[in-house]
Amino acid sequence: MANCPKCGNEIIDGKRICPVCGESMRAEARAAKRIRKRILICFTILLTAATFALGMFLALKLIPRALGAPNPTQSTAAPTQPTAAPTKPTVSPTEPTPVPTEPTTAPTEPSTAPTQPTTAPTEPETTPSEPTNPATQPSVPASEPVNDELIGTLYTRRQLMALDNTGHGYGPGNTESGKRPPYPDPLQEQYSKYGANFIAPDNGSIYLTFDCGYEHYATDKDGNKYRVTEKILDVLKEKDVKAVFFVTMYYVKDQPDLVQRMIDEGHTVGNHSNNHPVMPTLTIDQMVDEVMSLHNYVKERFGYEMTLFRFPTGEYSARSLAVLQTLGYKSVHWSFAYVDYDTENQPDPAKALARITGSHHSGAIYLLHAISTTNASVLGNAIDFFRAEGYNLELFT
Repeated sequence: MANCPKCGNEIIDGKRICPVCGESMRAEARAAKRIRKRILICFTILLTAATFALGMFLALKLIPRALGAPNPTQSTAAPTQPTAAPTKPTVSPTEPTPVPTEPTTAPTEPSTAPTQPTTAPTEPETTPSEPTNPATQPSVPASEPVNDELIGTLYTRRQLMALDNTGHGYGPGNTESGKRPPYPDPLQEQYSKYGANFIAPDNGSIYLTFDCGYEHYATDKDGNKYRVTEKILDVLKEKDVKAVFFVTMYYVKDQPDLVQRMIDEGHTVGNHSNNHPVMPTLTIDQMVDEVMSLHNYVKERFGYEMTLFRFPTGEYSARSLAVLQTLGYKSVHWSFAYVDYDTENQPDPAKALARITGSHHSGAIYLLHAISTTNASVLGNAIDFFRAEGYNLELFT
């Protein structure tokens, strides 16, 4: 069906004239024919273009594969290699350090140390004061030789090096009246083979010992200066009691007349080291020098040979105990001590006397500091109390 271009009437295909208005339909037929032809041409062009595009795609896809060439759709670049080799550990695994075999003749450490009570007094209570003008402390080398050189008279260097050098602070001392403190006895049992003395036997005696790192000059009520150690020596002479005075090199050179008086009045002068160091921090040679330099000086200056040693600050080790033993010394620790060494903050005399007398026990080794004005003032009363309780005041040897 077609419409008349003039009146719009529908005309059956094949009619050349509109039956309504008589308009010829020939021109319309020719126009419709031209349109159909153009549509056919456009369709043909589109179909050809699509066919060409498909052909090109297949050509690019299949021809290179047939020739063995790489696929153009894949990357031609080689996989990226790491820029550096995997990092190795900077430190190689540590080889186990061989444990040196202890000589069969070396003194043997107990496999288990006695358990210390958790209520033991702390070390700072009994740490002796440093001299006011101490010498320079020796520096410790990173290592020291291990050989069979004989040190002293008992042990070789190898035997001493095989012993534990771990430092142990010491603070036991306070106890109930009349009872031996529980702390020193296990240590005495463990270390007596090295000549160590933490407490004396249960023999009804008390032993007084004094540490002398330096001399303290006090002022009496009349404004007169006096040496505190001199007052202590006066009391001991009055009460006819002998004691041990542990001196440093500084004290010996600074107060030679008091050292001579100690010797002349029958007291024992003990070795408290040259420079007052912490002994377990030293090498064997340094330990020997700390002891023997003072030993030889006192022997040459006073003609007196010392045999008792007290560890500076009270810190010791199995090795340092053995070093003292091989040098011919006994080490003397203590079973009573209290904070008496601060010259600027002296304890109240009444409280100090109560503490000293309240801790009496058989075999007691009392550590007192000779710089204490409180000790000088209460010493006579303490001696009277001990004797009234039935104790003997003996000289430790």
